[in-house]
Amino acid sequence: MKINKPLKPCEVNVSSEFGRLRAVMLHRPGVEIERMTPLNANHALYSDILDKKIVDTEYSRFCGVLERWTNVYYVEDILEELLKDEEIKRHLVNESVFHFGMRPIKQAGNSDYQFVDRLIEMDNVELAKVLIEGYENPKWDGKSDDRYLLEPLYNLFFTRDASSTVYNRVLLNSMSFDVREREPLIYDTIFRHFFKVDTLNAMQWNSNARTEGGDVHIAAPDLLCIGEGIRTNAKGIEYLAQQFAKEREHFNILVQELPHEPESFIHLDMVFTFLGKHQCMAFEPMLKKEGIFAGKETTLISINHGKISYCPMDNIVKGLNSLGWDIEPVIGGGSDAWTQMREQWHSGCNFFSMGDGKVIGYKRNTHTIEALDKAGFAVLDADDIVSGKVDMNNYEKFVATFAASELPRGGGGARCMTMPILRD
Repeated sequence: MKINKPLKPCEVNVSSEFGRLRAVMLHRPGVEIERMTPLNANHALYSDILDKKIVDTEYSRFCGVLERWTNVYYVEDILEELLKDEEIKRHLVNESVFHFGMRPIKQAGNSDYQFVDRLIEMDNVELAKVLIEGYENPKWDGKSDDRYLLEPLYNLFFTRDASSTVYNRVLLNSMSFDVREREPLIYDTIFRHFFKVDTLNAMQWNSNARTEGGDVHIAAPDLLCIGEGIRTNAKGIEYLAQQFAKEREHFNILVQELPHEPESFIHLDMVFTFLGKHQCMAFEPMLKKEGIFAGKETTLISINHGKISYCPMDNIVKGLNSLGWDIEPVIGGGSDAWTQMREQWHSGCNFFSMGDGKVIGYKRNTHTIEALDKAGFAVLDADDIVSGKVDMNNYEKFVATFAASELPRGGGGARCMTMPILRD
């Protein structure tokens, strides 16, 4: 049940990962996550197919905690509102049909134009559903791969990835896989027309540049921490460095190289997240540069009066220390290397900070939660929070834990499922 449903836009500004959260954007997983089979799950970037009934229960605990804490916007609600405008509606439909798959409009056939007309005729509520859940090909034979004329956005509930609030603008991320290419189109519409903010886009600077929100961490007003791996590449990071070199006299970007496999290491937030100003959650092999992280570089990019320089660092925490940060890591998975790998696989390091020392994450990663408990975080249960039995405001430091078995199988955690819009 929705506790609040904002109708008016708020300011867009995020200058840290741990400032008091004032507004966040979410998307409740819809029937799009059921439109997979074992045959197309890999194409949809899933390692398994999910049980939506269980997902709904798990997600309600997650969003229920956030609704008790902050102003929550839902993608589908904003989209429905915007699609009442005929000009916005036609633009988004045209972009969705003709832009998808990088297909130039000049190659579109008559059937594509007829499909556009069919979508334009829909009312705003129906069209919002179709743009997210997909549109089935009426000529589908029941067997082939071309079931959808408009493919479902299987990953949309990971609202972090396709857009990132970077200070007072939004970075529209240039997705690394075609199946997610339409997601930034929706966010472009939302942020330009509803929130009315300026946007950045690495792909418009260089077609080979890639960025994704799981790799982009707003550490401070003058510092980004960024992962470089299979999703965010060197060109994407270069774009951000060039952008801030034009705008700031002094700026820093701390880059952590990530392994390209297995798939649980797709983003920096799968191995590192801020818990607060002085604590972070980290995957120990990344800090020690051992095992899968052996030889993976940590680099500090410094911008001074337009000049960009590069300096190797021992690891991301020591890089932060070199910039004057007094920050201590909590080790994901605890002290056992085997458990660290197991819990990392199910987003054990992927926490979302709602404020300094106030975080939310999966209950299932018991050794990680125990490590947080030892580090001074009160362990709160999402059911108690949502029911009103526990008030988060009564705790200086806490981790809100919510039970989940299906959601982690989607390949992301609490940070992946949240797109902060405004923080103190």
